[in-house]
Amino acid sequence: MDKAHEIRKLSVSGTRLHIDVDGRSYEIDLAKHSRRLARATQEQRERVEVSPSGYGLHWPEVDEDLSVDGLIGTRHSRPMLAVHA
Repeated sequence: MDKAHEIRKLSVSGTRLHIDVDGRSYEIDLAKHSRRLARATQEQRERVEVSPSGYGLHWPEVDEDLSVDGLIGTRHSRPMLAVHA
């Protein structure tokens, strides 16, 4: 499976997400992206999972999913489908 992103480091401090994506570091205020994460406890925000594809982040205790593209302001093109004649 091709990965959308290579995520190396991930931590949460307050509502700030610190993440290294594809060799670049980002600091993102989760409260600006999600009301659920803004209201979550610190422990709930810290329990974040990276999808196997590297495309999204999931907070199971808060039932929240955010795309890495949306958080860092990038956009991946959709894969081309093979057409068989």
